[in-house]
Amino acid sequence: MKELVQLNSDPIEMESRYSLLKKGIWLYFFLLIFEGALRKWVLPELATPLLIVRDPIAVFMLIKSMQYGLLKPNLYVLLSWIISFISFYATLLFGHGDVMVALYGVRILVLHFPLIFVIGKTFNRNDVIKVGQILLWIHIGMTLLVAIQFFSPQTAWVNRGVGGDMEGSGFGATEEFYRVPGTFSFTTGLSFFYGFVAAYIFYFWLDNRESISKGLLIISTLCLLAAIPLSVSRTVFFEVILSGVFTVLAAGRTPKVLFQVIGSLIVGICIFWVLSNMAFFQIATGVFSQRFTDANSSEGGVEGVLIDRFLGGMVGALTGDLNFGFFGKGLGMGTNAGAQLMTGKVSFLISEGEWGRLIGEMGLFLGFMVIVIRVLLTIRLSIVSWYLVKKFNYLPWLLCSFGIILLLQGPWGQPTTLGFSVFSGGLILAASREKDE
Repeated sequence: MKELVQLNSDPIEMESRYSLLKKGIWLYFFLLIFEGALRKWVLPELATPLLIVRDPIAVFMLIKSMQYGLLKPNLYVLLSWIISFISFYATLLFGHGDVMVALYGVRILVLHFPLIFVIGKTFNRNDVIKVGQILLWIHIGMTLLVAIQFFSPQTAWVNRGVGGDMEGSGFGATEEFYRVPGTFSFTTGLSFFYGFVAAYIFYFWLDNRESISKGLLIISTLCLLAAIPLSVSRTVFFEVILSGVFTVLAAGRTPKVLFQVIGSLIVGICIFWVLSNMAFFQIATGVFSQRFTDANSSEGGVEGVLIDRFLGGMVGALTGDLNFGFFGKGLGMGTNAGAQLMTGKVSFLISEGEWGRLIGEMGLFLGFMVIVIRVLLTIRLSIVSWYLVKKFNYLPWLLCSFGIILLLQGPWGQPTTLGFSVFSGGLILAASREKDE
């Protein structure tokens, strides 16, 4: 994969340019993790503008990367820009006509989507590993925060909602316990955070060549197992299972690491046994089990959950109500923020599913084109990552266990989900480069 172009400059200047862009990427990463904390606890009066706090960073990185010759828009980016600009003007002429809502919608593909390739061309493998190491430290603190939120009343300061909302940030009570958001604005962000962490934890157990402290890895594994019931999130549970499946597939292709996987499994079982004897874990597990049972019953069991939330969301978008007009109802209308700007309340004006949102906002033709772009990119990353497994480069494959679902049909209308999609996609590209140029 030729992910980098050669720069016509001296090494010192080139290093300075990389350093500037890398700082921007790191700032994007930390704001992704702590944006919700700013909106809830630090600057609640600025909760609304902070929703797009990463947009100026995206603009800066795009401009600089094009100035430096790092980003030469490929077919994915060019098509997404063309589609976005056509849809933007169609929104003003034939759609809802709200300029602010349309601008909020157009920024997704114009500003953030290209960052996947900027990150992939700027970061190297060492940077990707460093993200994982820092993520494990953040993950330990995040799990402690989640435990405090889980056992605290919704009136507690630690559970305040966006804008300092005193009603609390918890969602979906089960036996008087709530799904908590950690540092994020909503529980969805926390679920994706743990899926991101799980991919790295499984990778570090799989590849013992990495210089990662075994003590940190064991504590992180303990925190991840504890986070499954504490988060009361089925998404976290399925993400951990998916990372485990990807690990087994990698080990199956390279049998020499099979014993490492078995050893890691034994460690995981021991950690789970230790946790199962702790009172807090028993309470959280009981709440999670009840949540799992209730939700599965209402959605037709595990099969219903998987089909409705995954395949159903995709197929339903193409087989459901397509009466949106050729150009759709307009960019941004299908997002929660867009709905709030238009109606004064958060809602799904078009579709709760991502593919349904794309078709509803852009129309069948343009919306389907965006879906094709995302499908092709997902397939490309998956094939390349799987190919690299036989070269003992497991990192992109394990990152795919988290990233490809978000790239394929993650709800990009939600800023946190968009951020995790962009960042994970960029890291997969960066980790896939067999040689740093």
